[in-house]
Amino acid sequence: MNKTKVKNKEFDIDIERPNDFTEPDRLYADLVKTVRRNPDINNGDLEILRRAYMTAKNAHMDQKRKSGEPYITHPVCVAIILADLGLDIDTIVAGLLHDIVEDTILVKEQLQRIFGKDVADLVDGVTKLTALDISGLDKTETQAENLRKMFMAMTHDIRVIIVKLADRLHNMRTLQYQTPAKQKEKSRETLDIYSPIAQRLGISKLKDELDDIALRYIDPEGYADLENKLNEKNSNLEPYMQSIVDEVKGHIDDAGIDATVNGRVKHLFSIYNKMKRQNKTLDQIYDIFAVRIIVESIKDCYAALGIIHEHYKPIPGRFKDYIAMPKPNMYQSLHTTVIGSDGTPFEIQIRTYEMHRTAEYGIAAHWQYKDQNGSQPTEQTKETEKMNWLHQIMELQSENTDNREFMSLLKSDLNLFSETVYCFTPNGQVKNLPAGSTPIDFAYAIHTAVGNRMVGARVNDQMVNIDYVLQNGDRVEIITSQNSRGPSRDWLNIVKSTSARNKINQWFKTEFKEENIVTGKEKVEKYCKAKQIDFSEINRPEIVEKVISRYSCRDWNSVLATIGHGGIKEGQVINRMVEEYKKVVKKEETDEQVLELLNESASNKNAKAKIRNSKHGITVKGVHDLAVRFSHCCNPVPGDEIVGFVTRGRGVTIHRTDCINVMSMPPEERNRLIPAEWLNDATHTNNKYEALLRIYVANRIGLLVDITRVLSEKGIDILSIETHIGKNEKGTITISFETVGANEVNSIIEKLRQIDCIEDIERATG
Repeated sequence: MNKTKVKNKEFDIDIERPNDFTEPDRLYADLVKTVRRNPDINNGDLEILRRAYMTAKNAHMDQKRKSGEPYITHPVCVAIILADLGLDIDTIVAGLLHDIVEDTILVKEQLQRIFGKDVADLVDGVTKLTALDISGLDKTETQAENLRKMFMAMTHDIRVIIVKLADRLHNMRTLQYQTPAKQKEKSRETLDIYSPIAQRLGISKLKDELDDIALRYIDPEGYADLENKLNEKNSNLEPYMQSIVDEVKGHIDDAGIDATVNGRVKHLFSIYNKMKRQNKTLDQIYDIFAVRIIVESIKDCYAALGIIHEHYKPIPGRFKDYIAMPKPNMYQSLHTTVIGSDGTPFEIQIRTYEMHRTAEYGIAAHWQYKDQNGSQPTEQTKETEKMNWLHQIMELQSENTDNREFMSLLKSDLNLFSETVYCFTPNGQVKNLPAGSTPIDFAYAIHTAVGNRMVGARVNDQMVNIDYVLQNGDRVEIITSQNSRGPSRDWLNIVKSTSARNKINQWFKTEFKEENIVTGKEKVEKYCKAKQIDFSEINRPEIVEKVISRYSCRDWNSVLATIGHGGIKEGQVINRMVEEYKKVVKKEETDEQVLELLNESASNKNAKAKIRNSKHGITVKGVHDLAVRFSHCCNPVPGDEIVGFVTRGRGVTIHRTDCINVMSMPPEERNRLIPAEWLNDATHTNNKYEALLRIYVANRIGLLVDITRVLSEKGIDILSIETHIGKNEKGTITISFETVGANEVNSIIEKLRQIDCIEDIERATG
């Protein structure tokens, strides 16, 4: 690929920009190759994939990316990322279609009819994430709203967020075409939101690349300097690393353990963070590479560890057993840092092949779905248990509705950005808690009743204060009493885990509900009076219902009770109602404008038509100063019965009246249809229009030659031909060509029908 150098105006660094791009069809071929590597994919799946590609390609026909590439390259690249993760065909298809509902006139119901409910739900979930209304919110509010929406989507189907992560990764790969300000904004958002979520899902394959790309734009000078130094160091490091790998491999082989041993330099962002955190230069970072030993069984893992510690001196305090106590994201491995024969420290990671797959692909490697009978496989139950942190986040959302508090708690309490501590019950059960947790957190982790009745705690057989900070390996015994009056409000300032905080809040909500309702009502009235807000105006049923749903309450009294006990700020609720009120008013005004436009059309039926885009010979009656464009889903040509669809911001789109998108349009959208017709002389102009025929055939040798001969004899310019033949030799041929109008198309159809083995022909639509 030819490349040119382009200056980044803010940082004055060179960025490579391609002069040409990979053709979409070649990218699609790469996608098919990647999908075929999955042994569970069959020919039926590949046919679904092909239909999805053609649907997306046609829907995004006129769209371009900022780089100048056809827009279809983006969803295809997203699908390749998903296929590389080994995901199922529905997820890959959703990746191909993820922008189609947002950017085209196709709707969820059409996708469900063509590709099934799973695909439609996935696309709808990703669309809702993309379509967040965050106007008027500051950065913290924006991040919180994004996270809330993502976690809600994740609880419905975890694959939604995996598609979104793949979407973000490809957008980051092409970030050089954005402005410097946008580059920094997207990179910071990636490090704050998307990368931690990828880490929580255990998908290091995505996380590491997201981190490195984001660093490139947040600190371009630091990134370039570290990259150059690493490249210089690698010339000496790689031979040394290989010698260590060979040495370790020799020790493992001598012990009779069947293993794969390799070495890798840690990814750039990890090294950069370590240098910043420890205030060291690259030369002072010794463990910049790790040796990885992959074996068949857990037994072999510990055997290999014994061999390593027999031949190399381990550094005290640097051994971690993530097999016995996995990370919350399912990561398992043995980590030890040892001293090499020349005195240089290096890290060794020991894991099984299955653990290695999980380390690379995380939840994508394990997630199981319902079978055809709707029952849950036993394996899914195991994976669901590993996703308990997600349910804790959902509890956090319902109880902490102040966005700033939500972000603060999320970062500190849920370990999304921090480590965990592992503690034991007296009978040896392991509880993993956020770093900094106390015996109160431990008590609520056992059971709500244990926390509510707690009066003290022993750690390692010693009495401790309730604000004691738990350490890894602590053995904790909770002392309870039936005479306990319940938790104290002071506990809310001590606990670290979201689960404990929510359960304490829940206790206060239940105990003092009536009192809290009165207090909440007084707070709302006082706030509205201070801000001069007419509560009766915003107190619409549809708005109240949204607030109730937003804060996961049963009714309005529950909202008031939550405000009363301090779980929600009254300003947060009222401001939300004001925002929703503005949306309702804006929508009503917009709909009135459209209806007014359509009414104007109806009242001017006998008036002289306003002709737009006259080079195409289209008359749209009664509409002034609107652009006219042709739909690519049904390819109308002169002589077809047509109708206009009024869009916001894009003028009028012309469809055939038999277009599937028009026929399946929901009732609320049909108000936007407007009469349109061809000029009488439309077929006598020099204009050419694209027509699309779908030909159903019984395959035979020479059939395609006979079809193309008919068009050639009529002087027709063929634009594209696509064929698909099934196992039973029945198939379809889709052919695109230029024409002057419907009469010519009908003539071609009649001629083609005379060809042997052609069973049916139709104008493609939808």
